[in-house]
Amino acid sequence: MLKLEEKLKRRAARCALKNLRRKDVDDVFERSLYLFPQNFRVVNYPREPVASFNPAIVFCENEEVHILPRLIFEYYTYVSSIGITKKVPIQKLIEGKIRNLDVQVVLHPTFLWEILGCEDPRTQMVGEQMLMLYTGKGLVQEGKRKERKDVLALANLDTSFNVKRKGFFKITWDGEEFTPPSNKDAAFLKICKDRASMLVRPEIGGKRICWRCEASLSNLTLDGKTLEPVMANEPWEEKVGWSTNAVKLSSNEYLVGWHGVLKEEESYKNGLAIVDEEGALLAVSDYLLSPKNLPEMYGDKPLTIFGCGLIIYKEYLIWVGGISDYGIAVFKADLEKVLEKVRWIR
Repeated sequence: MLKLEEKLKRRAARCALKNLRRKDVDDVFERSLYLFPQNFRVVNYPREPVASFNPAIVFCENEEVHILPRLIFEYYTYVSSIGITKKVPIQKLIEGKIRNLDVQVVLHPTFLWEILGCEDPRTQMVGEQMLMLYTGKGLVQEGKRKERKDVLALANLDTSFNVKRKGFFKITWDGEEFTPPSNKDAAFLKICKDRASMLVRPEIGGKRICWRCEASLSNLTLDGKTLEPVMANEPWEEKVGWSTNAVKLSSNEYLVGWHGVLKEEESYKNGLAIVDEEGALLAVSDYLLSPKNLPEMYGDKPLTIFGCGLIIYKEYLIWVGGISDYGIAVFKADLEKVLEKVRWIR
């Protein structure tokens, strides 16, 4: 009988979801605001950040949002934490009228599996709690060995942003468990009590492509039987992944950002996809967001726009992302114009 990992390798190898996209870039987003480390004042930790990037964003009441940046305070071991800002008026955000923000660290390493950092959050409110998906960078016990892995982690935060629970997902199938060497870039779709449909990006057989699955939130397991490839890298790409949280468009349509890493110069370029509530791909764009000026092109990781927050506000689609692994940009586009750029495949 095939082991769990081998079953998933066969699914990845059979993935025919290529030739869906072109290499074209049609950057439709307006640059509304840049935020750099000096724009954040950390209120509950004595050091100043040297990098603030790859943020999540979450709606509050009264047309306000919280921004959740990934924070770096030193370059010796490059250990990340995740902060949350005070409430920010959305209108001021897209008008570029925000200059300085107070931020408190709400998530930092406390377990071995995240001892090297808590990275790249994506958030969703469920009732009174915030569900935060993030990457735990650390060591995982595999038999007698501790193996270096990037795990897909989940933190539950209350209304005061206290962490009530955190752990990481494992893939299960007929009693067998598997923790991939890398499992990140995830987003929730439909959540019903303990069950969730998710977009995930586990590394299977060395391939880093976009998948979907069903998950148990209480057991922190991804159901291996439901893991299905959604979108593979194109010939000019090293890998692809999900970039943002998913935004509901209709009763069975969700909009989500994705990224491709180009072989030619290892740049991160982004597009959008529409999936159904189970994660099946309905429509996809070519690249719609790409680094194109000095603040975006040059930094700790040049030529990178990555993650992690997507919201719809009035007639706008707002993408809040990291730039070159040191800063944050607020990108804005007309939602109708963006949706004209996606091609329906089913």
